[in-house]
Order: sequence, then structure tokens, then C-alpha cells
Amino acid sequence: MSVKLLLAGCGKMGGAMLSGWLETAYAPSDIVVVEPNAATAQEITARFGIATVADAQDLASDLAPEVIVFAVKPQVMDDVVPGYARFSQGGCVYLSIAAGKTIAYFEQMLGPQAAIIRAMPNTPAAVARGITVACANTPTSGAQISLCDSLLSSVGEVAWSGDESQIDAVTALSGGGPAYVFLLVECLAQAGVDAGLPEELANRLARVTVAGSGELLHQSTEEPGTLRQNVTSPGGTTAEALKVLMAEDGWQPVISKAIAAAAKRSKELAS
Repeated sequence: MSVKLLLAGCGKMGGAMLSGWLETAYAPSDIVVVEPNAATAQEITARFGIATVADAQDLASDLAPEVIVFAVKPQVMDDVVPGYARFSQGGCVYLSIAAGKTIAYFEQMLGPQAAIIRAMPNTPAAVARGITVACANTPTSGAQISLCDSLLSSVGEVAWSGDESQIDAVTALSGGGPAYVFLLVECLAQAGVDAGLPEELANRLARVTVAGSGELLHQSTEEPGTLRQNVTSPGGTTAEALKVLMAEDGWQPVISKAIAAAAKRSKELAS
């Protein structure tokens, strides 16, 4: 029994990528999902028409997936990964999107001959606007890299790195980045309320402003700094705000500290 993709785990990130894959590249019949949570599995089947099983042991003995995607939490990998070792001889490639778990970890679990790609996507993959950074181990063939590049490209942009140590910083920056942007929307809205706006209007202004700015950035060929300057009239209101945000104790040191903390945690998850 041949399927193109076997998805182990369908939480927030796995679900986001699954939605993107079905929108852009795959049919429900191409995919099998392993999801132990009965309610989540039922929702996946009802929403997408995808076959689900509760455990890797429930998969058909003749199943031959092209790609196995690990999308479970790092904390449960030790229990999950060994159940998929039987596929390592079948020519499949393992693609992990879990934070912190290294290629060496999967080689220890699946064998040194296993083709393994470690990747860090982000949740805008659900609307085909994500970005993923990936790296592959030596046994992974060019065809398998091309296959996973196509898979990941179907939900956004892809960059490949020959230095796996960069993935921790990638996890901190783009993996968690959407949460930081959503927090910005919350903060802008609250600041609007503090300045006297009704809550509903402040929320709407913050949401549409950030979404629109992101689309402007997406479509523009200009650098972010240039776009910022285009909005900023000398001596105007935006310039006053930027004096605060760009001060020595403004956004940059806080954001750098946050990214460093997230990267440190990514390294800890690997130990």
C-alpha cells in the first residue's frame, strides 16, 4: 500500500501544514495521519476526509510512504519515533518539524542509514505563506531533498542550510515569529485603548494595520528600513513614536533578548 505522506501528529503546526498541503499539493487519499487523540482524529477525518490511525502499530504492514513527517512535541519523541523505524529500509525520507530534536537524535532512533531532514517551518504555512529552513543528513538523496523541498515549498518559501546548528536560531526567529507578531497586534490594540479608543475599534485598527503592513512588505522590493522611512515624516507623529521604539532600551534589545532565550530553549530540548 503506497501513500505519499504519513503525518505523525496533527497539532497546531502539523495541522497548519496539513491544511496548506491539501490546498496546494495533495489529495486526502495521498495522506495518512497518526493521531492518538480521538477527538482530533475524528475532526481530521470529518474536515479533510483523511484516513487516521491512533498509533504507528495500527498502520498497514505493507504501507510504503514516500515521506514520514514527525510533527509531535519534542517531549514525546522518545515514545513515538521507534514505531517508524521499520520504514527506514523502504526508501522513505523522514522529515522532522519538531523543535530541538537533532539529526543525530533521529539517526540514533532510526539507524544511521535512515534518510533524515530536519526542518523548522512556521504556522503561516496554513495559508501557503510560511517559511521553512531545512537541512539533510548524508544518506538523504538528491531526489529525497527535491521531494521534501517540493513538499515544503507548497506551503511557503524554503531555505536550505548546511549548518544544522543554525536551526536553533531559526526556531527562535521564524518558528516563534508569528506569535511575536500576534503579540504586537495585542499590544497595539491595548495602546489604542489606553489612548482613548473604543476596544472594538482599537482591535480592528491593530489587526488590519499589521496584516496590511505585512502584505505591503511581501509585495514590495524595498528594504524594511526604507518602508519604515517612507511612513515617517521628519518631526511628525510617527517620528515621535520611533524615538521611543528605537531608543537604547527600545524594541531591539528586548527582541534580541527574546530570540536568544528561545534559541537557548531550543538547544535545551535537544539534550
